[in-house]
Amino acid sequence: MASSAAGAAPLLSWSPDKKHSDRERWICIYPAYINSKKTIAQGRKITKEKCVENPTHQEIRDVLVAAGLKVGVENKLYSRERSKELLYRGRIRVQIKNDDGTPCDSKFPTRESVLYHLGDMIPKLKTRQTKSGGEQSQSGGGGGKGKNKGKGRR
Repeated sequence: MASSAAGAAPLLSWSPDKKHSDRERWICIYPAYINSKKTIAQGRKITKEKCVENPTHQEIRDVLVAAGLKVGVENKLYSRERSKELLYRGRIRVQIKNDDGTPCDSKFPTRESVLYHLGDMIPKLKTRQTKSGGEQSQSGGGGGKGKNKGKGRR
């Protein structure tokens, strides 16, 4: 520790000597930021038309990796998230700037540009497209469900 001020500062404080390539300087994205089911007060960051219904951190990661960005996943829960379920956990860290302050990718100069890209691409994922078709075929074939009626609670 060269200066006494650095020793007194809390560990999580922002430091000007961190480079843009350090993970601490990467932007954070929680699934709530682009969830069309959330209000702005609940943490949504972009307009509902550009959002996705209940995105997961895996979907966000897949889209950003496909876009060629450096991505990190952290097991964090968004502070405004009321449910503590595993489905809602996950924070994505993304590097959008080089050490000299220039954007890593000219398509993503800002945090908002990354969020809008996610809103465009997540509905196009194969997992999203097969989900809507798969649910309909399963619900139609529920013939043998009433067999064990009444055995549940004792």
